[in-house]
Amino acid sequence: MTKIIKYYRFKKVVSLCLIYNCMSREISGFSKLSKDEKIDWLDAHVLTESLDFKKILHQYWNANPELQSLHDDFVENTISNFYLPYAVAPNFVINDKKYVIPMAIEESSVVAAASMVAKFWSKRGGFKATVISTTKIGQVHFMYAGDKAAIETYFNQIKPQLLEATSGITKNMQKRGGGILDIELRDKTASLENYYQLHVSFETKESMGANFINSCLEQIANSFRKEGVKIVMSILSNYTPDCLVRAEVSCPVSDLYKEDALHYAQKFVEAVKIAQVEPYRAVTHNKGIMNGVDAVVIATGNDFRAIEAGVHAYASRKGQYQSLSDAEIKDDIFRFWIELPLAVGTVGGLTGLHPLAKISLALLKNPSAKELMEIMAAAGLAQNFAALRALTTNGIQHGHMKMHFTNMLNSLKTSPSEKAALRDKFKDKTITYAALNDAVIQLREHKSIS
Repeated sequence: MTKIIKYYRFKKVVSLCLIYNCMSREISGFSKLSKDEKIDWLDAHVLTESLDFKKILHQYWNANPELQSLHDDFVENTISNFYLPYAVAPNFVINDKKYVIPMAIEESSVVAAASMVAKFWSKRGGFKATVISTTKIGQVHFMYAGDKAAIETYFNQIKPQLLEATSGITKNMQKRGGGILDIELRDKTASLENYYQLHVSFETKESMGANFINSCLEQIANSFRKEGVKIVMSILSNYTPDCLVRAEVSCPVSDLYKEDALHYAQKFVEAVKIAQVEPYRAVTHNKGIMNGVDAVVIATGNDFRAIEAGVHAYASRKGQYQSLSDAEIKDDIFRFWIELPLAVGTVGGLTGLHPLAKISLALLKNPSAKELMEIMAAAGLAQNFAALRALTTNGIQHGHMKMHFTNMLNSLKTSPSEKAALRDKFKDKTITYAALNDAVIQLREHKSIS
């Protein structure tokens, strides 16, 4: 059963026949509606809760129509903007250069932890970072049931033509020192019957290069034609184990803690080793690292989903999910380091479109893609250091709940005077939501009596 729904655009009346199925709530032509019309439809047919839906969504529209239009064009069916706090972590020293690192994240303790750790290590030589390699991968996946020797012979004959076929696409990238590095034929029939691939390696310099890689792969696939070959798909891989960066900090063990430095340093190293052998711990360990990395990835307009996928695949490369970081004590020196696959760019995509992404890169002194990899790795290592230091001393909740305190006060709808009283009450106490809720009730009861 269907309803014919008519919508009217703001000044001129336009009848849109939208077919709405009452059972499945399917709608035809939704993308053609204005934002307000989309909101009206959602309010009428989807929402079941009593929310001030339209008012809330409109509050998050940008007052600048040009800027709002830019945001609307990023994806389809936009109805508003979803904001993340945009913050900075000062005092980072990476390869003897000072940085203020922009971070976009909603978790309360991340920026504070990064800032604290950055200041700590700035007095101990800072972070040392280096890019190990920057190779990215794309693949043409195909099925072939014929003779293996025949497909190998065909590939060796046509390989120069495959490279030539992409010359129009790679010309500008080659001028910048990038392009296709190699094409390999890989026999994957041991894993899947009749499955082969063209495994293509790329250097994309300052860009992440997804569109460039995919365009090259599709052109290669179009040129790879042999009887019996069935092209399945052509696509880049977000697994980038050869696009690798390393960051490290080190200092005398005696510099790490005011008291019992060796004892706590050993606990720190043991905590890292546990994350190398226990996947349940490793997942949370690495999530903390990615708190720092993702915040910078998002702030600079890079693809955090691709980064996450690649990083976690890398953590499993030895057959078991493991810590991305490592630590040791040797000759009374504490060393803590990390290796991460990070395929990022400083040109192209949202890095050149989103105004705040541009600001982020400016704050970082317009780094190269390699420098941005180093900055992100340092941010991840800083977060990991903060978490492990807390876990092996006072416990993670000691600092985390203090940072979360403001969020809890807001969720309990406390007034400014109540917040001041509660901050004073809990300044030397363990903070839990239950304890805070009880304190709010008592405070209000006391006010009502007085």
